[in-house]
Amino acid sequence: MGQGYLVDSNTVIDLLMLRIPDSGIKLLYSVKPAISIITRIELFCKADIEAIELDRLYQFVPKAIIYQITEEIALATIDIRIKYKIKLPDAIIAATALNQDLTLVTRNAKDFEKVKELKLINPYTL
Repeated sequence: MGQGYLVDSNTVIDLLMLRIPDSGIKLLYSVKPAISIITRIELFCKADIEAIELDRLYQFVPKAIIYQITEEIALATIDIRIKYKIKLPDAIIAATALNQDLTLVTRNAKDFEKVKELKLINPYTL
């Protein structure tokens, strides 16, 4: 089985709106998409969402693996928040990636680079 990836909110939007370089698109379309429940929430809470983006989200989300917040992810989130002082949504996403042994795909690597054990890929720099 190949490498698994958890896709951050900004990357999902950029992917659906074709704002990622071809190498990033190729990577993300080579695997079944996986997102955190937090990402699902963030995707649909955007205030200025365009109709085409919303339509693409409604097509994308049902195809994605959506990781819920389990007790293990909740406990890991607490540890990450205390240890690294990152925002709660980012801590949940990081904890999900670590719990599922997935590489996080995000263009906001600086938001997550404090979490040393987390594997990161920026789809813009492939």
